[in-house]
Amino acid sequence: MSEESVPQQGGGPGQPKGLLQQMEELMAALNADLSALDADLQSAGRGVEESEAG
Repeated sequence: MSEESVPQQGGGPGQPKGLLQQMEELMAALNADLSALDADLQSAGRGVEESEAG
């Protein structure tokens, strides 16, 4: 997703407070998803290494 697709918020520096909050929540959710995916990939990788060794 490109930055151009995000509608621009008008107003001064105090305006996009809600947008910043949303971005932080999305980043936290994405980080949790990536951590879970990383754990899955690491466990899958160990399974592949064990089967190749045998």
